[in-house]
Amino acid sequence: MTEPARHKVGRKVAGAVGAAAALGAAVTAAFGFGTGAPAPAAATLPPNTAQVKKQTLLDIQSENGDLGYGDTTTLANRLPGTLTSLPVYGAVFTRGKTLYKVDNEPVLLMYGSVPAYRDLGWGVEGADVKQLETNLKALGYKGFTVDDEFTADTADAVKEWQEDLGLDETGRVELGRVVFAPSAVRVEDVKAGLGQPAQPGLEVFTYTGTTRMVTVELSVSDQRLARRGNKVTVTLPDGKSVSGAVRSVSTIIEASSQPDGSPETKIKAIVSLADPKAADGLDAASVDVVFTAAEHKDVLTVPIAALVALAEGGYGVEVVEGSTSRYVRVETGLFASGRVEVSGEGLADGTTVGMPR
Repeated sequence: MTEPARHKVGRKVAGAVGAAAALGAAVTAAFGFGTGAPAPAAATLPPNTAQVKKQTLLDIQSENGDLGYGDTTTLANRLPGTLTSLPVYGAVFTRGKTLYKVDNEPVLLMYGSVPAYRDLGWGVEGADVKQLETNLKALGYKGFTVDDEFTADTADAVKEWQEDLGLDETGRVELGRVVFAPSAVRVEDVKAGLGQPAQPGLEVFTYTGTTRMVTVELSVSDQRLARRGNKVTVTLPDGKSVSGAVRSVSTIIEASSQPDGSPETKIKAIVSLADPKAADGLDAASVDVVFTAAEHKDVLTVPIAALVALAEGGYGVEVVEGSTSRYVRVETGLFASGRVEVSGEGLADGTTVGMPR
């Protein structure tokens, strides 16, 4: 009986997708054996051998990342007048605090996911109304029900809030008086100047969140690394390592550096640190990020080069038993670190398999 031909896999393959593609190109289909047929014996012993190993197989990859505070958002003014107060770089603001002033009247931060887009007053309904009422309650104002309706009771609470701020007590919140952000903000870059006309649409400053994060740009072929919740290890400039996880993933389009080049699609992953205090004292830095795309515990593995292709499809390994050998069909799993997860009849930890020269 003709034995399956053996072909060397000549390059290191990183990751399941890349490994499978490279392996398929590197091995040539050989004469196989049918399902249920006895495994054929090899005519000669292989030139080299390796052992089946039971281990935890990790698909890991290291990438460069930038430590900072995550995505940057631009704050655009919505009120007419003159800028009379501006923040400084690195300033942090929490709920109810003054971000800047127009005509010496404050523009304030409140928490919420819906951006301000209209005046809020009696009779208005919607999620933005509920956001406003939630913030008023958190700031200590009472006498109204937190829901999506702006009632007379809501107006009374707004008047009390306006009185405390030195604003006209209208009971109505004009567009631009409040900026909604998901949480506390940190000023990244001040773009406007004191005394500048504050026409609607003017970019006042950019801001980020207040928690240190790592941003990593990946090629589209590496998107398996950037799944929400995937574990990572971040190595800081001082050599300290801290664990983390992928918090969010988005697709970005980058312009080509060449005048006639095509835009490039990339994957942007935002990584949160399990211990943000580990990065204290570092506002920005380049870091090394090791992604763990997959982890298969206690599986049998062989070197990728131990696989032989079968004529009818799939792969096998040559099991060496003393002075003889035979071929065993295998099912493959994870490819990582030069090895591949396998399962097949009679395979166990320590089984000897053939290898090419």
